[in-house]
Amino acid sequence: MNLWQRYQDWLYYHQGLDLYLDISRMRFETSLFESLKPQFTQAFQEMEALEQGIIANADENRMVGHYWLRNPEIAPPEQKKEIIDNLEGIEAFVQKVHQGTIKPPEADKFTDILSVGIGGSALGPEFVAEALSPDFPPLNIHFIDNTDPAGIDRVLNRLKDRLKSTLVIVTSKSGGTPETRNGMLEVKWAYEQQGLKFPAHAVAITMIGSKMDELERMEGWLAEFPMFDWVGGRTSEMSAVGLLSAALLGINIRELLDGAKEMDIATRVTEVKNNPAALLAFAWYYSGDGQGKKDMVILPYKDSLLLFSRYLQQLVMESLGKEQDRDGNIVHQGLAVYGNKGSTDQHAYVQQLREGIPNFFATFIEVLEDRPGKSLEVEPEATSGDFLSGFLLGTRLALYDNHRDSITITIPQVNPRTVGALIALYERAVGLYASLVNINAYHQPGVEAGKKAAASILDLQRDVLGVLKASSTPLNITDLSAKAGASEQCETVYQIVRHLAANQRGVTLTGDRAKPANLTISYH
Repeated sequence: MNLWQRYQDWLYYHQGLDLYLDISRMRFETSLFESLKPQFTQAFQEMEALEQGIIANADENRMVGHYWLRNPEIAPPEQKKEIIDNLEGIEAFVQKVHQGTIKPPEADKFTDILSVGIGGSALGPEFVAEALSPDFPPLNIHFIDNTDPAGIDRVLNRLKDRLKSTLVIVTSKSGGTPETRNGMLEVKWAYEQQGLKFPAHAVAITMIGSKMDELERMEGWLAEFPMFDWVGGRTSEMSAVGLLSAALLGINIRELLDGAKEMDIATRVTEVKNNPAALLAFAWYYSGDGQGKKDMVILPYKDSLLLFSRYLQQLVMESLGKEQDRDGNIVHQGLAVYGNKGSTDQHAYVQQLREGIPNFFATFIEVLEDRPGKSLEVEPEATSGDFLSGFLLGTRLALYDNHRDSITITIPQVNPRTVGALIALYERAVGLYASLVNINAYHQPGVEAGKKAAASILDLQRDVLGVLKASSTPLNITDLSAKAGASEQCETVYQIVRHLAANQRGVTLTGDRAKPANLTISYH
């Protein structure tokens, strides 16, 4: 095989973004590419219908319009006005915060941002902050993205006296997401402990009419920005969810949107070889036989892109991990994503990628510019950046030589336009791939099932505590479970009381911990 010719045949280049996409090191045959053209024709038609406002999330009767966020001109009139008004509102608010016109009661200016959210309300803002924040941003940002009490304490303890000059952004579409609600309540309590007025520091990002919207209006929070019914969490970075914190950090959000818009234009092209998202989707399809049989390993060779793999985990896995296809057949589709960064990976798991189980394909993210200005030569005719580039090219070659496939995406710099373009590229690739394998990328029944299961555990915990408080004598697990109406859930009841006992919740376990069935449980 003439690899140089294959490289030229399959290399995609976008002049406006100075972005390259190379799938030549995926060992597909041209015949597969040709055979999939009818499916791609349908995928392009479905994508066009999506952007025109069809109901794509039938479970919730929702349109899917994240593409409108960076190009309001293609949105329906009502959504167009919402997008423009929201963007202008964000910019006006941020300008006043930076100027000190909007400020906390106890300080001259806000110095920090505390972002409280989960999933799509956290991963996008975290990725963009890590990738694009200036070295000395106007405000420093901190995240509470879990309901882990120790993690919450760690963030709040680091802020300590700076809580009085911290702007708290609470993001939840429904306002009732338990993790976000818990984080908000913990933060609110921390403010009250310091004698501070939480509403004077709080900003809500939520849907009109949600529980948080009602709370914000009742308590008189500092501001509120809308979440739109037609934007899913994993595609919400270009909405207030991502734009507010990015703008507060001094990131040029108009360039972020422009980069995404320019990539959207490129990924509407109906000639597969001239559409980078279609090429990505094709490479994914080939690698996993259209069934996700191989994992996607994301290897960005730039520190600032460290969180890109985490961001893509939600975007790709929540969109593509589906039990049923669109016809109701059981298919168990999905595409697992993991990654760290190069060249850290040279000393972590590249050994397995090179010689271990060939159950993956790699995606290298190459950034051409090492740093602004010249670099020190750490060896004759070689800089630190040359070493980084050498590790990328060498690893790509070593993997291919051992029959491990890879994709390479090359950008000139990490800047708002290129980051916006990368986000848009993968959003479109996910949608096209979903069409190829006949699944709905825009709903998430498994997530809802997990939430319902967690709620049932907490209901059981309340029943168990009720039984223990009413009992005058200690109970064993079997009797406690029966009295709580959970005879078939002894293991879960044991795990509940063990957790309660470990956290001084009035529950005591007596007996041999290695033999749970023989323990007695009491409440005092």
